[in-house]
Amino acid sequence: MHYLSKTVNAIRIAFFILLISTVTQAQDPVPQTPTTVPGQTTPTPSTGAPVSNSQAVEFYNQAKQSGMSDMDIEKAALQRGYTLDDISAMRKRLEQTSKDNTKNDPNRDQLDETREQDDLDELEEETNNERDTTAAGRARLRRLDRTFGSSFFRGTSTTFEPNLRIPTPRNYILGPDDELVVDIYGNSVDNFRMKISPEGTVKMLNLAPVYVNGLTIEQASERIINRLRQAYSTLNRPGSGTYSTITLGNVRSIRVMIAGEVVRPGTYTVSSLSTAFNALYVSGGPGRNGSYRNIDIIRNNKVIRQIDLYRFLIDADLRDNIALQDQDIILIRPYETRLELTGEVKKSGIFEAKAGETVKDILKYAGGFTPEAFTQLIQYQRNTGNNFIIGSIDSAQVNTFIPKNGDIYNVKRILEVVANQVEVRGAVTRPGIYPLDERTKTVKELITISQGISPRAFLNRALLERSSGDTQTGLVAIDLRKLMNNEIPDITLLPGDILTIKSVEDLKEFTFLSVKGSVINPGEYYYYKDITIADLIFQAGGYTEGGIPYRIEVSRRVKNDTTGLPSDQNVRIFTLDVADNLTLNEQDQKFTLYPYDIVLVRKSPRYETQKTVTIFGQVTYPGTYTILNNFEKISDLFPKAGGMRKEAYIEGARFYRNRELVALDLKAIIEKPSIPANLLLADGDTIYIPKKSEMVRIQGGVYNPSLVNYDPGFNFHEYISQAGGFAERARKNRVYVSYPNGRTHRTSKFLFFRSYPKVQPGSTVTVPLKEPKLEQPMSRGERLAIISLFTTLAIALIRIL
Repeated sequence: MHYLSKTVNAIRIAFFILLISTVTQAQDPVPQTPTTVPGQTTPTPSTGAPVSNSQAVEFYNQAKQSGMSDMDIEKAALQRGYTLDDISAMRKRLEQTSKDNTKNDPNRDQLDETREQDDLDELEEETNNERDTTAAGRARLRRLDRTFGSSFFRGTSTTFEPNLRIPTPRNYILGPDDELVVDIYGNSVDNFRMKISPEGTVKMLNLAPVYVNGLTIEQASERIINRLRQAYSTLNRPGSGTYSTITLGNVRSIRVMIAGEVVRPGTYTVSSLSTAFNALYVSGGPGRNGSYRNIDIIRNNKVIRQIDLYRFLIDADLRDNIALQDQDIILIRPYETRLELTGEVKKSGIFEAKAGETVKDILKYAGGFTPEAFTQLIQYQRNTGNNFIIGSIDSAQVNTFIPKNGDIYNVKRILEVVANQVEVRGAVTRPGIYPLDERTKTVKELITISQGISPRAFLNRALLERSSGDTQTGLVAIDLRKLMNNEIPDITLLPGDILTIKSVEDLKEFTFLSVKGSVINPGEYYYYKDITIADLIFQAGGYTEGGIPYRIEVSRRVKNDTTGLPSDQNVRIFTLDVADNLTLNEQDQKFTLYPYDIVLVRKSPRYETQKTVTIFGQVTYPGTYTILNNFEKISDLFPKAGGMRKEAYIEGARFYRNRELVALDLKAIIEKPSIPANLLLADGDTIYIPKKSEMVRIQGGVYNPSLVNYDPGFNFHEYISQAGGFAERARKNRVYVSYPNGRTHRTSKFLFFRSYPKVQPGSTVTVPLKEPKLEQPMSRGERLAIISLFTTLAIALIRIL
C-alpha cells in the first residue's frame, strides 16, 4: 500500500491556513513568530498577506508540538469554512517545497561549513603543535577532503530521506500515532481510518478496541479482521463475497538520539520509516575524530547493530541500514587506527583500519594501484612515540603487514625509463627507437628493421654509444662497410644502446655561394658540385629589371693556387658574360664555381627609376612632374606648370624635401636662377604656392597675443601696439619674425639703436619672454647674521664718536 502523501499534505495545508488567519488578525503585517497556540478557537477565515513556505513549515511544527493530530487539524480547518480549492492551492505549494527540500537540504550548507571548519582547525592544530619540520610538513601536505568517506556526507545534492511512496514493509512495527486504513469491499462496502492511541489500541465502528502496539502489519491485520467479524461474520472467508484489506496510512514520527563524534549531535525527529543511514546523513555524519567503522545502534540499552560504513562505501552493502525505532541511540565512537595513503593509488587520503586488517585491505579501500604504480616496494613513515622512522614493505608483505595509527604509506611511481629499447640515428631510412627483442638483437638487425642505410651514408665508421654500467658512457667504433659485407662479426646489442650513422654531408663543413646585385632573390645558396653561374642565377630567380648579363664578376678565395698572383692580393676576380636566356658560351661553360664564391650582377649604367616632383597651389597646371635629367633645378619646374596665377603669393611659397620645410626665397630664385638657392630637384620634392595672406600673428611677450590684419602702412611698433604693447618681461632685443616661406629674421642692434625686421603678409611676430627670477626668502640664520652685522657697525660707530 502506497503512503497517502496527498491526503497528508491536504491536512497540513488546512492547518496552515487556520493558523495564518489567526496570525494575520492578531499581529502586524510584517511576519513574526506566531504566538497563537494551535488548537485554540480561531476567528473566521480572512484573506491576509501571502504566507511563505517556510512559515507554513514553522506553523505545522508548532501544531505537532502542541499535541494536535493531522486528523484534528483537517477537521478544524473544514469547520472554519476552508474549501477544497484552498487546500488544493496550498497542496501544490507544499509539494513544490517538498521537491526543493529533496534537491537541497536547507541544513546541508551549515553542516558542510561545520565539517570544513573542523578540517581547517585540525590542520592548524597539527601544524602549530609540532615544531619539527616533519610534522609541520605532513600537516601542510594534507588536503581538506582527505578522510575517506567524508565526501559522502559533504554533498548538498544528495539526500537519504526515507521514501514514503513504497509499499508498507511487512515487518513494520506499529506504534502510537500510526494510522491504519481499513477498506471493506464486495457484498458490503465501507472505508475508515483508525489512529493508534497512546495506549496502543484502535477502535472501529462500535466494537471493542483492539491492541496492536508492537505488532507487524500482518499480525495487526489478523486481530482487526477477527474483531470486524463481529459485524461482518463472513469477512475474508472463502466464498463469502465480503473482503477486507488493511494498510498503513499516515506514519508516526519517532525520536532518535545521535551522540558521540558526530558533526551535529542531538535528538532528531524522523519518520518511523527512517533507517540508520537516514539519521546519519541528517546529522552530518562522523566528525573529524569520529569512526566510520565503529558506529553502534543502541536499543533498550543493548547494542543491536554495529555499523561499518566501509561495507556500504566499498561494496554497496546495505546490511547495516536497519530500520530505526523510537528512542534508538546512534553512537559514533572515536576512531582507533587511521593511516594515510598517498602516491600512485586510485584514491589517496586517510583511511580507517579495524583490528586485524592489513595493508592489502587498505589498498582495496583506495581502489588499488594506478597503472604507473611501483608495486614492488611501498615506503611508510611511523610514529614511535618519540620520533618518526621510515621503513618499507615488499609485495609479499602487503598481505600480512598490520598498519598502526598515524602511519603514512607512499606508493611511488615507476621510472620513466623503457628497459628494452635501442635507438638508431642518422643516415638510415627510418631512424628512431626500436624494441630490443628477437627481431632486433644485433647491429645488422637494427639497421635492417630501420629499412637500411641511406645512399649518402658514411660507411667507414659508425659509433655505438653504450652505457658501461656506471655513470660513464662508452663508445664502440664500427667499420660499417666491413660489417655489412660480413667481413667482421656482428655486434650484439644491449638495452639502451644508441647507434649513430653519419652521412657524407655531416662530415663536411657547410659550403655555400653568394649572389648579389641585380637578381630577384640575392643571398646565399648551397654549393653543389659542377654548379655554374647560370645555375646560380636561375636559383636566384633571374635578373631584375635593369640587370645586365654581361660584366658579371666572380670573386674567389685563394686557397692553394697562387700562381701569377701578387703577394698582397688574396682573392681572384673573374669577369663573365651570361646571356639573357641564361646560356653560356663555349668558353664560359668550362668555368665552374667553387665554394664560397661571390657572384656580382651589375646594373645597366643608364638604368634608373623615374623621379618625380610635385607643385601645387596657385600655378596654372598643378600636379606631379618627372625630372628629365640630373641637372634640372627648381626654376625649371615653373615653366612646366604654366607659370603662376595672378593671386599667387610667391613670397610665401614653401619648398619641402623629405617632408621637411626648407627655408628658401623662391621669388629670388625665379628672378635670378643663377643663385645658389636654386637647388637641383630630387625625387619627392614638393613646392606649394599659396594665395596672399592678409593676416599677421603676434605672439609671446605682449599683453594681448592675437591675429591682426596686415596693413602696408604699419611699422613694427604699430603691430606691437595692436597686440597691447610689450609685456614687462618681454625681451625687445630678441624679437624675430617668421615668414611664410620658412625664413626667419631677428632684431639687430647697433650701439644704442635697434632695427626690427620687416613685417610681411602671413608673417608671425614672436616676442620672447625673460625667465622669471625666483626670489627666495632669507633664512632665519641669514637674518640673524645681518642684524648682528648692523649691531656691530652701530657699536663701532658710537665708540668712534
